[in-house]
Amino acid sequence: MYLKYALCAATALSVLGTTGAFAETITIATVNNGDMIRMQGLTEDFTAKTGHEVEWVTLEENVLRQRVTTDISAKGGQFDIMTIGMYETPIWAKNGWLVSMDDLPADYDVDDILPAMRGGLSYDGTMYAAPFYGESSMIMYRKDLMDAAGMEMPDAPTWEFVADAARAMTDKENEIYGICLRGKAGWGENMAFLTATSNAFGARWFDENWKPQFDTEPWAKTLNFYIDLMNEAGPPGASNNGFNENLSLFQQGKCGMWIDATVAASFVTNPEDSKVADKVGFALAPDTGLGKRSNWLWAWALAIPAGTKKEAAAKEFIQWATSKDYIELVASKEGWANVPPGARKSLYENENYKDIPFAKMTLESILSADPNNPTVDPVPYVGVQFAAIPEFAGIATQVGQEFSAALAGQQTAEEALAKAQALTAEEMEAAGY
Repeated sequence: MYLKYALCAATALSVLGTTGAFAETITIATVNNGDMIRMQGLTEDFTAKTGHEVEWVTLEENVLRQRVTTDISAKGGQFDIMTIGMYETPIWAKNGWLVSMDDLPADYDVDDILPAMRGGLSYDGTMYAAPFYGESSMIMYRKDLMDAAGMEMPDAPTWEFVADAARAMTDKENEIYGICLRGKAGWGENMAFLTATSNAFGARWFDENWKPQFDTEPWAKTLNFYIDLMNEAGPPGASNNGFNENLSLFQQGKCGMWIDATVAASFVTNPEDSKVADKVGFALAPDTGLGKRSNWLWAWALAIPAGTKKEAAAKEFIQWATSKDYIELVASKEGWANVPPGARKSLYENENYKDIPFAKMTLESILSADPNNPTVDPVPYVGVQFAAIPEFAGIATQVGQEFSAALAGQQTAEEALAKAQALTAEEMEAAGY
């Protein structure tokens, strides 16, 4: 039964008979991607079960990161739940900024969460955020365009093959671009993609003494390869394209290949949104033969900022949104292909999910990403597409702007790398590394 409770001037809140808790209105900051929008549409189920109302603040990815970081570091208290990821969670937990998730009930089944997701959202052995979905990255490609080019995509291709295929599929007169890749500046936008890609080229952010490495040959190879490929086979204005822009291009049939988050697979294969839904194939992110692929590891997760006055209601929402029951709810309304992936082991053991065409490749991509050994040569940091240190977000945002400017033709790759080296060295020295 749907229960509403009035808040009267001097009277106590009514008590929910089912939960023994007061009804609250909680505010959630989240990212404007498809799975989060879908969750908002299902919030009435949560309200019906608990009495709690939800107010949403939905933001573009770069804006979300800035807003929640500013709010939590200043103890602003704007949000009761924040959508954050594997980078922020252990750093913020160490600072005492997050509520721990060590008291979730037994029927939530914390042990069902994939170890890679649970580990990345923990600090000192305690989980501080619950994964709404988990992801790696992989290649999504047009099988029809690949066939027309006379080529066959391997399950585990090299960057050389990908580049050759991209050029072969490109037909700019008809607005068909062989490859769509992130170019929008941001530590979680172009730098997520480029850092993961650089791992495959043998590059790294820092050596074992925390010295920046942008003045090395592997980074020069990475950035020049990327810019040359995008100039020859990418869409116009690529320096403005992030996840959502490339998703739209792919769904419109304008991309031969797109290397991005595994979670996008359900969107590009949904016939209601994608013109090429029945033509999409999947492959592992490419390598260069050095032993590392260009795939990342990430979870968009829900966390509670310390100091909220609505911790109990916030935790109830997180239990609802990241539960096995929520997966079943989405499946009942949207189909199994559209459930949030990559968070729970049981999903990949579910007979209803095993035949989803991208399920196996998603799981393989997640399991192959190693945040403790992300690079060819040793590094002092943890993280595949980021370095898990507090300074990284600010530095990588600046570096991302330089690389985006190089993609836009405003400077050369060499100039961008020189600036990246200088600014990173300055920031790291100032931070005491």
